[in-house]
Amino acid sequence: MTPSQASVPAFSLQALRAAQPLLWTRPDGGAADTGVPFGLADVQAAHDRFTRFAPLLAQLFPELEASAGVIESPLRQAAAMQQALGLAPDGGRLWIKADHALPVAGSIKARGGIHEVLEFAEKLAWAQGLVAPGDDYRKLATPAARACFAQYQVAVGSTGNLGLSIGVIASALGFRAAVHMSADAKEWKKARLRARGVEVVEHPGDYEKAVAAGRRQVQADARGYFVDDERSPSLFLGYAAAALRLRDQIAQAGIVVDAEHPLFVYLPCGVGGAPGGIAFGLSLLYGAHAHCFFAEPVQSPCFLLRMMAGHGQLPGVPVPPSVYDIGLTNQTEADGLAVPRASDLAYAAVGQSLAGVYTVADDALYGDLARLHDSEGLRIEPSAAAGFSGPRHLLDSPAGQQWLRQRGLLPHLTRATHLAWTTGGLYVPAEEYDRFLSRGQRLAAAPQAPTDAPSFHLSRRA
Repeated sequence: MTPSQASVPAFSLQALRAAQPLLWTRPDGGAADTGVPFGLADVQAAHDRFTRFAPLLAQLFPELEASAGVIESPLRQAAAMQQALGLAPDGGRLWIKADHALPVAGSIKARGGIHEVLEFAEKLAWAQGLVAPGDDYRKLATPAARACFAQYQVAVGSTGNLGLSIGVIASALGFRAAVHMSADAKEWKKARLRARGVEVVEHPGDYEKAVAAGRRQVQADARGYFVDDERSPSLFLGYAAAALRLRDQIAQAGIVVDAEHPLFVYLPCGVGGAPGGIAFGLSLLYGAHAHCFFAEPVQSPCFLLRMMAGHGQLPGVPVPPSVYDIGLTNQTEADGLAVPRASDLAYAAVGQSLAGVYTVADDALYGDLARLHDSEGLRIEPSAAAGFSGPRHLLDSPAGQQWLRQRGLLPHLTRATHLAWTTGGLYVPAEEYDRFLSRGQRLAAAPQAPTDAPSFHLSRRA
């Protein structure tokens, strides 16, 4: 086993406060029925909006010409990465949903961010008579349409990748675009936005403060539109539409998802909108046969805390909880995951269906980044590597073993599909990525850390 594969300690609030990598699984019952005011028809509507805009997107972005304007990433089996992770073949097969390679924005945020700006543009275009239902949306690239859009500002608060997606699509359509970025946002992301003509407004403090500042500014602008990562149904449904495309890819790959062929999905989580939308969509399509786990940095487990609070496991902590409430720093190399408090909308949507949440140390992110490069030749950013710790937590920890046993999944693991969702990295500058890789390769080659906890290997199971 590699250093990041060392067995995880038993879950406890003390271990969580100590920033130890942990797996928490959702107990049966005990949480309020939160619910959301939308369903499969709304997810399909978001998918259809992408389809209507596809001809325009192909015209605006040369990288979309080959796909006729469809923004999608490949689903690929990762046998070499499975071996590099030390995952036994009798535990199922590892696949990658490669959203790190999504065109236009280069991250999973291309889904929700682009969808929301397209929805806003569509409403304006209908109201102004620029297009009508059934029209060719390439009309929105005309000078008249761009002059209309230029009267409006689209703004967002972001640590980086959401800002990139919003800024790129808003500026391409002709909107005035502004991205409010927190202090932990990467410099290359700011530079890329400015090169697109996007206004970058920097704020001291964390993601939450950048969002609040952006929201205040737009409220003072009569023609301002704020993309709210914490509260936006449009963002959420843009992410959820990914489930419809994934369903088609799963079928084309010959993957079966049912009671005897469970699907385990591992999703890096910041505020929760992107993984929440995807998990919501998969739950609508596959029900109890899709088991989604969120992955968070050990210093930023905001969604884990929200899930715990919903089950009465955080006595004395305010609800909704912040990572600062339990003494954590919210400091991590995974900038896109550095969020102190979870989205209430995402929690309402998946609080009753999410299988669990696990936490990952930064060193594990870098080690898996290097393993993915060396085994599969894929380049991702550190936060995008969080999904690869999921199978280890599930298959090689006492908490994972107990959860699998309780749900009767142990006999079906040989037919299981493990899907790690990579979330960003396409546009990381070469010199920045080389630093990531160098650090990761040193960590991946380090000797295994000692542990007193037992190790559970599939090959040893009775």
